[in-house]
Amino acid sequence: MTAFSRTLISATAGLVLIGLAGCSGGTAGGNGRTTTEQPPTSSTAGSGLKNFDTCAFFTQEDLSAAGVEGPGEKAEQLSFEPGCSYMGGKILLTLYKNEEETVDKYETGGNWDKYEKFSINGRNAARAVEGGGGAVDAGCSIVLDAGGGVVLVDVTESKPDSVSDKCGEAEKIARQIEPRLPK
Repeated sequence: MTAFSRTLISATAGLVLIGLAGCSGGTAGGNGRTTTEQPPTSSTAGSGLKNFDTCAFFTQEDLSAAGVEGPGEKAEQLSFEPGCSYMGGKILLTLYKNEEETVDKYETGGNWDKYEKFSINGRNAARAVEGGGGAVDAGCSIVLDAGGGVVLVDVTESKPDSVSDKCGEAEKIARQIEPRLPK
């Protein structure tokens, strides 16, 4: 074996170990999910959503109750509003976060056909309906103030006419997860 081969093998092995270490840095939480949360530092304490991972938030029980399956698929069409989507037989469930908005700001900043404010356990919330502009209904989002920004629970149909009350489904999920959202 040449010196070059040994160097190449050593470098490759080192990169593999570094990659594995980066993927396994979490510890199992009480709910069976892996968490890598660290206490907030002075630079991250400003936004309770900075480390909020939309693809790691839902428990298996949350997903089952919603009728969807994991793992989720990243939904990052908007860099300022990352999310994670989960497909089910009747619905597509997407959880988004936005560190800059609030329920009040979303009312005027969004393109909504209907925007109804209400509260969930004392937390500001809204039902936001965006029309699909024709045969396809875009669905319903429940917008919740969380961690200095908002979290959106978005429900759309996975098949035409599979869900009669998308806002009802989204609100049911939002009420289930609200106690675990950052304040």
